[in-house]
Amino acid sequence: MNITLSVDEQVAQRAREAAQKMGKSLNQVVRDYLEQLASGSRREQAWSQFEAHCLQSPAQLQGWRFDRDEANQR
Repeated sequence: MNITLSVDEQVAQRAREAAQKMGKSLNQVVRDYLEQLASGSRREQAWSQFEAHCLQSPAQLQGWRFDRDEANQR
């Protein structure tokens, strides 16, 4: 799908320069951003499902507590 945007010329030029420094075209940077924006809701949904799964898990710690010193032992 093609999308037409209206952007100030100076903004577009600075954006092109920034994209070039990343080794991408401005078109690719915008496309990447839109894909990331669109996937944000899926990421939030996946996190919510993971959180619900953890809260419903029958796993038990049986009194275990996180111990920073123990975790850093080599």
